[in-house]
Amino acid sequence: MANLSVRKLDEEVFSKLRMRAATHGVSMEEVRQILKQAVTSPVKLGDMALQLFGEKQSIELELPEHTPHEPLDLLYGYPCHFRSYAPSPK
Repeated sequence: MANLSVRKLDEEVFSKLRMRAATHGVSMEEVRQILKQAVTSPVKLGDMALQLFGEKQSIELELPEHTPHEPLDLLYGYPCHFRSYAPSPK
């Protein structure tokens, strides 16, 4: 398990963390839980969309038809088939 040290933490933030931990009846272990919650999403975006707009909600969305397109080349900003014509980055 990795370790993390936080320097120059605001006294107010530290105090609020201690109060929150005490409220939940735990030690500063609460900080570990807060960090974990901050970087993990409890629900995946696709699952959330199904919960909000799925069959159980009786919502039927009609998506507009789109014509196929070339994927954008994020390096040059042009569609991939233009790559040979695009100016090279300097």
